[in-house]
Amino acid sequence: MIDPAGILPCQSLDDLIARGAIHAPGGVGTDQVQPASLDLRLGRRAWRVRASFLPRPGASVGDRITDVSMHELDLTVGAVLERGCVYIAEIQEALRLPPDIGARANPKSSTGRVDLFVRLLTDGQPAFDNVEPGYRGPMFLEIAPQTFSVLARAGTRLNQLRLKRGAPAVLAATDVGVDLTGATAGFRARRHAGVIDMDLESSLDPRDFWEPLEPRRGELVLDPGEFYILASKAAIEIPVSQAAEMIPIDPAVGEFRVHYAGFFDPGFGVAEAGGEGSRGVLEVRSRETPFLLEDGQTVARLVFEPLTQRPARLYGDGGSHYQRQGLKLSKHFKPWV
Repeated sequence: MIDPAGILPCQSLDDLIARGAIHAPGGVGTDQVQPASLDLRLGRRAWRVRASFLPRPGASVGDRITDVSMHELDLTVGAVLERGCVYIAEIQEALRLPPDIGARANPKSSTGRVDLFVRLLTDGQPAFDNVEPGYRGPMFLEIAPQTFSVLARAGTRLNQLRLKRGAPAVLAATDVGVDLTGATAGFRARRHAGVIDMDLESSLDPRDFWEPLEPRRGELVLDPGEFYILASKAAIEIPVSQAAEMIPIDPAVGEFRVHYAGFFDPGFGVAEAGGEGSRGVLEVRSRETPFLLEDGQTVARLVFEPLTQRPARLYGDGGSHYQRQGLKLSKHFKPWV
């Protein structure tokens, strides 16, 4: 029997780890495995680089780092990654994938919500965030803090890997509108705030980092270069046999970027997993010109793909920061009072 094309669920990820297809010094932790994705950890070293780059076909990321590196950082003791700078960091996990298994990476929710732009790099792959089927080798992470400087260390989890067999069919695509109602309809980042420790939870006063938004008449003008946290107009549900990714819509509908962290695991927002009524949080950055956003306006698209089988665990099993969420900041912040 031919295995179906689709996103691999957690039990298949466990099997790949047991077979050494995903490996790391000291092993891969069971808590890194999510219902349909794998959390990746920063390694021991990072480099401040003068420019973002992609490796040439057949070339290694390490060789290119030698060309563009400005200085090296020791992540075993932690390092502040400053906004406006670009860094390349080692990933602890490495891959020895079967020939029919590829992968795609995305920032974790808590990474995107603090405007931390990250992209995966692999040897010989001239495209960010894509891992070719059968890839064998190391992984690296480009890290570019956009608004806040952050403190990271070896073991910090900034992105996640979704593995897939074959080319899964797109089952559905749903437009996502924005909610600009309510007393507080969103938050705008303060540009000159302090450092965010990416490994600490509920440690920061959100008022030091965010300004609440009170749009009039259900409208909001996005200022160029500013970063916003908004919420979807409708609740989002990801069936237990599917996974989804939120992708930017055609730029012809607006000069802004939505959602750095696009993976939605099976069970998000469904009653069976205790998530009925969950909204999608939208990470929005305007581009060169001011743009008037209206309540209900389509800002992104949710694309659904099949899993190869139902996952043994659903999103929210054992607790989650973002199940049943409405408008919500990242886990680093205390509740807004």
